[in-house]
Amino acid sequence: MKNKLTIKLVLACSLATTGLFGTMFIASPQASAATEEALSLIDIGKDYIGTPYRFGATAGKTSAFDCSSYVQYVFDQAGISLPRTSSSQASKGEKVDKAFLSVGDLLFFKTGGKGISHVGIYAGDGKMLHASSSQGVMISDINSKYWTKAYVTARRVL
Repeated sequence: MKNKLTIKLVLACSLATTGLFGTMFIASPQASAATEEALSLIDIGKDYIGTPYRFGATAGKTSAFDCSSYVQYVFDQAGISLPRTSSSQASKGEKVDKAFLSVGDLLFFKTGGKGISHVGIYAGDGKMLHASSSQGVMISDINSKYWTKAYVTARRVL
């Protein structure tokens, strides 16, 4: 049943995007298979699980991270330059619908105050790598009640 539903959904999406229903529209960037670059990025990020959190930590030092310095550091190790803050990082790359996340996409959240205040790296299977203020660098489920409520947007920079 699931395979038939998937085939019908893919066919319907293909027909819709090619204009065979009479309406042409452009969808958000779709999920793509994890690239070698994205998988390498996740491997780099996982090397720092357990590293303590420190607000305002700089990306060049690996003894502690805040969320954005962690993301900046991991991407820098993969040769991709990102700005220092989560709100600045949210303006980079291409917007991605949450339904089409790919490994390596940046996830942005509003965890308090105004605007974007947290960033993580999508690791696949509904998980993200991030620097938590309470537990340091860790993997979390983005579909938990907390992260679902705080979710703002995703960006693809790879």
